[in-house]
Amino acid sequence: MRIAYILLDPGIGVFGTKGASVHVQEVIRALRADGHEVTVFCTRVDEHVPADLSDLEVRRRLPKGTGAEREQAVATAAGEIAAAITAGGFDLAYERYSLFSDALARLADPAAGPPVPGILEVNAPLIEEQRRHRHLHDESAALGATGAQLQAAQVVSCVSPAVAAWSRGQGAEPDRVVVTPNGVNTARITPRPHRGADLGTAGTARTADIAGTADEADATVTVGFVGTLKPWHGTDLLLRALARTHGDLRLDICGTGPQQEELEQLAAELGIADRVLLRGAVAPELVPAVLHGLDIAVAPYPAGEHYFSPLKVYEYLAAGLPVVASAIGTIPEVLRDGELGMLVEPGDIDALAAALDTLAADPARRDRLGRAAREAALAEHDWRSRCRGLLARMEVTVR
Repeated sequence: MRIAYILLDPGIGVFGTKGASVHVQEVIRALRADGHEVTVFCTRVDEHVPADLSDLEVRRRLPKGTGAEREQAVATAAGEIAAAITAGGFDLAYERYSLFSDALARLADPAAGPPVPGILEVNAPLIEEQRRHRHLHDESAALGATGAQLQAAQVVSCVSPAVAAWSRGQGAEPDRVVVTPNGVNTARITPRPHRGADLGTAGTARTADIAGTADEADATVTVGFVGTLKPWHGTDLLLRALARTHGDLRLDICGTGPQQEELEQLAAELGIADRVLLRGAVAPELVPAVLHGLDIAVAPYPAGEHYFSPLKVYEYLAAGLPVVASAIGTIPEVLRDGELGMLVEPGDIDALAAALDTLAADPARRDRLGRAAREAALAEHDWRSRCRGLLARMEVTVR
């Protein structure tokens, strides 16, 4: 099929480095891997173009101005993009939900031309997020566009049950709403060789004997975090927990964000600056190599509302890493209530430190958890399976 991928959020670059950009790239890869022709319509590109996406056709509409001006510019861009998709004869539109875009609603309107069926991917209750963290200049326009999009989409793909409930509350038809958690590209994210789990061409795991040794038990253990440095990711809790561990542990933080300087200062105050590496922004294609350097991966979310699906956890699983994570939101289900890692109460620094020490002292357990994690990623969480499931729900006539 010829698929138009629509991304009108000015905060997300198609070729950016943060999680949302990785999500965009992986959905596009999954669609292309199954033979679909994808054209991207967006408002922001960024510069970190992976080699395997260098031939991707990207058409950009630049929204000018700030505040209310930019909100209107996104709405205008949605109209222009919908017209281009209709004229281009695309078979399907796949849109990542963005405030003020009504592109899918326009594409579903027979008065505008032959209707183009659409999937709306909803990753967060953006109206509530905008109210809480930023500012909505034209809330009625945002609500109107959101309702139109949710009602026009053939399938509303929501990242979690909480987001699905929100979407239904905003007007989505219940029978069109499906929960599609985040996933992982298991061909791109693989375990480091000595962990023994690798992806075969048929999508199966090959497992070697990777039992831990006494020498490994005495070695430095590297704990890792991958993600944006924002308060709701709990990276400050991870630093405090590291300071309370008793073993020889180091911390590798891959990512940047508004908390980076604050975290650097905190590491110094805690006396652990020499044990912490803050890498800053890392291009997505370099993340697999970073994961290969880790022994334990952490998702230390604090207590509070948790409606998203943590991309990092799926990447940790695919990398064959034992995971320590907060028991919040969908994480216990993803980790099978502890079969694939250790769960701790969100915000409990002592429990997080104890879990890190426990795994650091037990390489054989880390290896067992890592093997199970990789097998789960292959069997349940690959992006191609996620996208195939969505397309199977669509009624599409290939033009």
